[in-house]
Amino acid sequence: MEPLTTYPLKCSGPKAKVFAVLLSMVLCTVMLFLLQLKFLKPKINSFYAFEVKDAKGNIVSLEKFKGKVALVVNVASDCQLTDKNYLALKELHKEFGPFHFSVLAFPCNQFGESEPRSSKEVESFARKNYGVTFPIFHKIKILGSEAEPAFRFLVDSSKTEPRWNFWKYLVNPEGQVVKFWRPEEPIEVIRPDIADLVRQMILKKKEDL
Repeated sequence: MEPLTTYPLKCSGPKAKVFAVLLSMVLCTVMLFLLQLKFLKPKINSFYAFEVKDAKGNIVSLEKFKGKVALVVNVASDCQLTDKNYLALKELHKEFGPFHFSVLAFPCNQFGESEPRSSKEVESFARKNYGVTFPIFHKIKILGSEAEPAFRFLVDSSKTEPRWNFWKYLVNPEGQVVKFWRPEEPIEVIRPDIADLVRQMILKKKEDL
């Protein structure tokens, strides 16, 4: 009996190796593309593109505030700055709102644990004690991985993270952050910038007519 003759496999040549490498590259590219589709979302460039919860836990689209100037604030009830800031926010909202401007308040308990109340209790507290009429939303987190995306947008846009309660972010009618203030800064410093943005907005509306 003649011994079996072995023949080299045709796929073991240089061409086959090149093909295998190319196939691997194609597969890797396809996988990366699929991962991007799954995990990468289009970049949001407006504060008003987000959805949040109101004090009762209902989903609210911030789109309803688009076209207005907004002052977004992280509020707290048991802080040494509470009285002064709530009264100042009430005054600004009354002076410039509600058709062209709105204060948007987000309770947070991450600074000195000075907001222990529930969202509904915060809303009741602010309405009863200060007579505020601006929206008070669901209590959120601002720091860390669980930060509210809408507020994280403000932080990323301004490159400034709040270090205490009552940080204020001024948002233009298109939803971009244009300025921010620390909690101790007086209303007299804030008012001119709000007035200027509201004036520009009104003039633009007249021009568009």
